Amino acid sequence: MNMIRQSSSLGLKAVSNGKLKDAEVVIKIDPIPRPNEPIETKRKRLLYQSRKRGILESDLLLSRFAKKYLNDMTLEEMVEYDQLLDETDWDIYYWATRNYDVTPLPEQWKNSKILSRLQEMSENKEKEVLRMPELD
Repeated sequence: MNMIRQSSSLGLKAVSNGKLKDAEVVIKIDPIPRPNEPIETKRKRLLYQSRKRGILESDLLLSRFAKKYLNDMTLEEMVEYDQLLDETDWDIYYWATRNYDVTPLPEQWKNSKILSRLQEMSENKEKEVLRMPELD
């Protein structure tokens, strides 16, 4: 489930212990159900969603990951990847870079093969300059 967080830039205030404080609004958005989605449609959608995240860091990691692995994923792996993409961009980024102090890793992702591959890829052991992959 995606959660959109918006803080005091909206000018929202809340009263806590008699003091006025900046407020945070959290909106929970359920993913769109896609029953019987054809596998090629799912693959194309996941590629698009990997490239158009909203923050450059996630765009780079996920678009390169999709380019490398998506064509060879089983349906089960694509479903898991789809669920990962339903998480917020910053959560995915921090989990991929193993920065659990900022965003703790939820139990459901601790044994994820998809996240494990993404974490390995995010290490960038070859120390290459990351660029968005070309569209085929």
